[in-house]
Amino acid sequence: MLVLWLIYLRTDNPAVVDPGWAGILGLLAILYAFIGDGYLARKILIGVMAGLWGFRLSGYLLMTRVLGGHRDGRYDLLQQNWKTNVRLKFLFFFQFQAVLAVFLSIPFLIMTVNPESTLSPLEYAAAAIWLVAIIGETIADNQLKAFKRDPANKGKVCQVGLWNYSRHPNYFFEWFVWVAYFVAAVASPYGWLSILCPLLMLYFLFKVTGIPMTEEQSTRTKGELYREYQRTTSAFVPWFKKHTSSQKA
Repeated sequence: MLVLWLIYLRTDNPAVVDPGWAGILGLLAILYAFIGDGYLARKILIGVMAGLWGFRLSGYLLMTRVLGGHRDGRYDLLQQNWKTNVRLKFLFFFQFQAVLAVFLSIPFLIMTVNPESTLSPLEYAAAAIWLVAIIGETIADNQLKAFKRDPANKGKVCQVGLWNYSRHPNYFFEWFVWVAYFVAAVASPYGWLSILCPLLMLYFLFKVTGIPMTEEQSTRTKGELYREYQRTTSAFVPWFKKHTSSQKA
């Protein structure tokens, strides 16, 4: 994260922290799988699950938020709010992301030191949950990417596919991935501690840099179009549209 902060200093793009964070979590899972002394099949399971998730998300964020020329409005808002010593504050922000990655890797560590020589039904269920989450997040990301790529959609609100049922389907399926890690870890001793991970992700999505900052940016740039989207569409869990009085009329 220190290296990524130095890259930010050169590029003035703090969004480099996002692909770095996802990539670090993927690397930690693979590292634990290699050095853990637990059951091999379980180590492979979590190494593949977390590794694929981390590298897929890291690659997507790298292409869309760093190399794609897109400026993430959330970080512009942070800079406006901080006003002074912005670069130093981003240093602490980047280091906090490093600490957060280590904390969130607890489920991976717990699983890779579990010596139990059979996989439990919970771990099979977790793999199924993970697969649904990965497919959902990939679909949501690709739908948004395709929408933004079309010049005719400039200034419009994406309401295609999953985005018609949730304002943040990518965040929902991202959180669902962490539910899968928790379910998998519960099968190991002290795995219940992993409940802190999906709860913490939920807190950040709803209270910190996830939904609040994204919606503030969207409302500022799209105005009434986005406010109507807020009135009719679920914020998080994909669900059917609400009908406003103007639509009924």
